[in-house]
Amino acid sequence: MNTITYDVRIYKTEVYRGKRVTTYTVRWKTGTKTWKEPFRVKAQADSFKAELRTAARKGEAFDLTTGRPVSWARGNHNTTWYDFAVSYVDMKWKHAAGKYRRDIARALTAATLAMLASQRGKPDDGEIRKALRKWGFNTKNRDACPDEYTHVLKWLSRNTKPVMALADPDVFRCVLDAIATKQDGKPAAATTVARNRAVLHNACEYAITRKLLAANPVKTTKWKAPKASHEVDRRSVVNPAQARRLLDAVRAQGRSGPRLVAFFAMMYYAGLRPEEAVNLRVENITLPPLVWNEETQKWEPPADDWGELYFCEVASEPGAEWTDDGARRETRRLKARAQGEWRRVPTPPPLTKLLRSHLEKFGPGPDGRVFYGIRGGELPMITYRRAWEAARKAVFSPAEYASPLAKRPYDLRHACVSTWLNGGVPPTQVAEWAGHSVDVLLRVYAKCIVGQDKAARRRIEEALREEPGDGDGSQEGTPKAP
Repeated sequence: MNTITYDVRIYKTEVYRGKRVTTYTVRWKTGTKTWKEPFRVKAQADSFKAELRTAARKGEAFDLTTGRPVSWARGNHNTTWYDFAVSYVDMKWKHAAGKYRRDIARALTAATLAMLASQRGKPDDGEIRKALRKWGFNTKNRDACPDEYTHVLKWLSRNTKPVMALADPDVFRCVLDAIATKQDGKPAAATTVARNRAVLHNACEYAITRKLLAANPVKTTKWKAPKASHEVDRRSVVNPAQARRLLDAVRAQGRSGPRLVAFFAMMYYAGLRPEEAVNLRVENITLPPLVWNEETQKWEPPADDWGELYFCEVASEPGAEWTDDGARRETRRLKARAQGEWRRVPTPPPLTKLLRSHLEKFGPGPDGRVFYGIRGGELPMITYRRAWEAARKAVFSPAEYASPLAKRPYDLRHACVSTWLNGGVPPTQVAEWAGHSVDVLLRVYAKCIVGQDKAARRRIEEALREEPGDGDGSQEGTPKAP
């Protein structure tokens, strides 16, 4: 006896409006038997119906004993979006970096607000965001959720659409629009949208492995994402004179300023990322020994005063709530490199000089760190960001200050790599020092390589230069017309 059928008909949803409750009943027929599934929320009924229709259109077999598609037997298709998102966060938590954990929470929070199935008893949007970011989508802190936010999470568990609703293109477009919009309703940055979309794509892949979705809607739904540019904005790159003025201005910024000069110089002269510079220790630095000058009777730097940095870890700052040990910073491997892989970067004479001065004046921190706070602890991100902002304001004109010019400390790294490329250093060597692949290096810094267009124009002119006798209509061996 057959237990499956491909003969499926789906009917119009029946609506019963009682005195207290309205019920939406989905009706469909497999073979000769009619099935009904009641829902209290119209959106849930529509999602269930859309999933049935999708399975029927794909030609999936339906089980005659349950009325559902056979593929549903391996998964729970009543799982709500919130419950699924929590399980996804828990699955990713152990092996994810702190910053990625934070990115997952932000992306899923935006998606959850678009997956609400009911507005009845709905908490304030601000309360929902706070409950999700601090506890719901934080594996470490979820059990410590205070009572005033526990009810918010319970409400979400009951009132978010089932995961299978994502198979409906209209529903999924709403989710995509939500992750592409900031809280104030303005469009989010293209890089933010790309990051959120990547999280959503990975979550849908996890839903497929749990048999909650038949296909990844990120791949099947037509939606135009804002184009993200991975190229460095040429306007953000400072020249050497501007960089020196900025470093001098940093030195004048209160008690922290003198400690931060060499820190920012690491980014400008050696191309370090902020999280790489903040984690640098004395053992990561090799400086050439001083030489005795008989004339001055002093120890002085050698003529070839090049040093070297040698490191394999960074210290990003995702925040205490996203790290396993509750520390503000988290030590991780180098970006795009395997655990334990090292990177070498030369220190040119100006940076070597600043490093000597810094170590002589401040010495290493208690844990050997070169850069640390005035009280001996880790160097907070807010400290060096404030100092940089004040330095820009002191050095730049109002127009320059409002422009992207050195807007972030990270732009010093861009200036360094651009200087190396424009100085004629081979891209393979620059890529090794910067910690990039050559392909990424040339793609990201293509617009920062200046002077190449002039050389190209000269070569074209030489190729197109007319020789004597060209262009006058004459041919070899033929006398010119009088």
